[in-house]
Amino acid sequence: MTDTRFSPRRALLSVSDKTGLVDLARALVARNVEILSTGGSARTLREAGLPVKEVSEHTGFPEILDGRVKTLVPWIHGGILGRRDKEEHKAQMQEHGIAPIDLVCVNLYPFAATVASGADAEQCVENIDIGGPAMVRAAAKNFASVAILTSPAQYAGFLAALEQGGTTLAERREWAAAAYTHTAAYDGMISAWFTQQGDEPGKVVLPPVLTLSGQRDELLRYGENPHQAAAFYRDGSARPGLATAKQIQGKALSYNNLNDTDAAFEAVAEFDEPTVVIVKHANPCGVASAATLVEAWKAALRCDPVSAFGGIVALNRTLDEATAEQISAIFTEVIVAPDADEGAKAILAKKKNLRLLLTGGVPDAQAPGLSFRSVSGGFLAQSRDNGHVTEDMLKVVTKRKPTAQEMADLLFSFRVAKHVKSNAVIYVKNQATVGIGAGQMSRVDSARIAARKSEDAAQAAGEAEALTKGSVAASDAFFPFADGLESVVAAGATAVIQPGGSIRDQEVIDAADAAGIAMVFTGMRHFRH
Repeated sequence: MTDTRFSPRRALLSVSDKTGLVDLARALVARNVEILSTGGSARTLREAGLPVKEVSEHTGFPEILDGRVKTLVPWIHGGILGRRDKEEHKAQMQEHGIAPIDLVCVNLYPFAATVASGADAEQCVENIDIGGPAMVRAAAKNFASVAILTSPAQYAGFLAALEQGGTTLAERREWAAAAYTHTAAYDGMISAWFTQQGDEPGKVVLPPVLTLSGQRDELLRYGENPHQAAAFYRDGSARPGLATAKQIQGKALSYNNLNDTDAAFEAVAEFDEPTVVIVKHANPCGVASAATLVEAWKAALRCDPVSAFGGIVALNRTLDEATAEQISAIFTEVIVAPDADEGAKAILAKKKNLRLLLTGGVPDAQAPGLSFRSVSGGFLAQSRDNGHVTEDMLKVVTKRKPTAQEMADLLFSFRVAKHVKSNAVIYVKNQATVGIGAGQMSRVDSARIAARKSEDAAQAAGEAEALTKGSVAASDAFFPFADGLESVVAAGATAVIQPGGSIRDQEVIDAADAAGIAMVFTGMRHFRH
C-alpha cells in the first residue's frame, strides 16, 4: 500500500454524539462531498441548511423493524468494503449499482449512558447498536481507501489532512486502530451487562472470558515512581468518585494522588454521619464522625497530626467554609467532597497547589462490583468488598457485653479496618480513630504501632495519657494467638471487635475474660493487601 493522500467523494455521517457534526459536514460540502446520513443526524444537518441524502433514498431500501435495519444492506457495506485497487471489485460494484463510500463517521448508540441512567432491560437492549459497529469495522478493515472517524476529537485532524490534500494511509490506519478499540470497548460493556443480568440481582458474576475496557482520560506525568509511565482511564460507570470529579483548582493530579484520593473517598462513603477521612499512602491516618464536618476534622486530625501533613482529605458532605478554614491550616495535597460552598472555595483558592475535587455524590459502599489487580501473565478479579457489618450480625463471646457506646465505636472501628492495609488494628473512641496500625506482617506489631502513635498524638495534644486509654479496638482478621489481644488490652482498650474463626479462638476469649473486657465476633474479615 502506498501512502498517498486521498480525499473522499462520498461520506456517511451517522452519529449519536453530534458534537462538531455540522462543522464537519459543512467542510465536506464545501469540497463537493456527497453526504449520506440517517435519522437524527440527517435531521440535524438539514436544519443547518446542508444538503444531505437519506440512506434509504441512496439504497432504495426503506428503514424497517423500527429502524433496527437501515444500513445493513449491500449498497452500504459494498460501498465501504469494496477495494479500489481490484478491478473485480470495481466491476461488481458497478454491476450492482453500488457507489463507493470513502468516509464513514459513526459513533454508537449510548449504551453505557442508558445503563447508567437506570433504564430497564428493554431500553438497554434497544440501545445496543448493530449497524453502527458493522459499518465501523467494515470501514476500518478497508482503511486503504476509507477513512473511519469514531470520535468528535478526530474531526480537527481529519479536516487538517483535507487542507493538505487528503488523508494519508498512516492517518487512516491510526483511525482504523482507534475504531477497533472503540467497538471492542463497546462490545465489552454490553458483554459485562448481559453477564450480570441473571436470576440473582446484585450478584457479581465472574465469566469465563472477561473483557476490560476504558477510555483514556489523561496521561499522567509518571506512575508511582518517575521511571514508570501512567494514565487514568474511565470505565464508563457512573459510580461517584474520581471519574465523576470536577477539579476546581490546583495542579495536575499524580498517579499517587489519584490512588490515595480513591482510597479516601471509598472509605468516607462507609459512614452516614458527617465524616472526615485523612489518608496517607492509601491508608487512613485519621477518621472521625461528628455532628458537623469541622468537629469531625478536628477529631480525625487528632489521631495522627504528623502523618496528616501532605495527606488526602475526603468528606461525605458539602465542604463548608468553617471546615475549609481548618483544613487549609495544614499542608494538604487533595480535598475530595461531593460539593463545596462558595465560602469554602474562596478560602481554598488561596492555596494554589491544593487540589479540590467535587464528585457530585458519594459512592454506595454496599454496591456490587468488581475490583482488579495485575499479576504476572494476567490479572486477578474479585467482587468488591462491599461487606457491611451491623449490630445484629455480632456475636458476643465474652462474659461482659459491650456498653451502648462501646458497641457504636466497635462498629465504627470495623468499618475503618476495612480500608486499612492488613494486618490492621484500629483503636476508636467516641466515633473517632485514636490509633491506627497498618500493613504489618505481625498483628501484634500493628497493635503496638497504633498504641505508640496514639502516645505520640497525645503528647502533641498536651494530654497526659495515650488516646487509646478507654478506647475500643478492631482487628481486620482474627487474632491467631492471645498475644495480639493482650497488646490491645495493654494499650487501654475496653472492648474488641474481630472476625473470629481461629483454632485458638477460645484462648483469645479466655484472655479477654481474664482482662475483663468485652469482645464480639463479626464472622466477616476485611483483608486488604
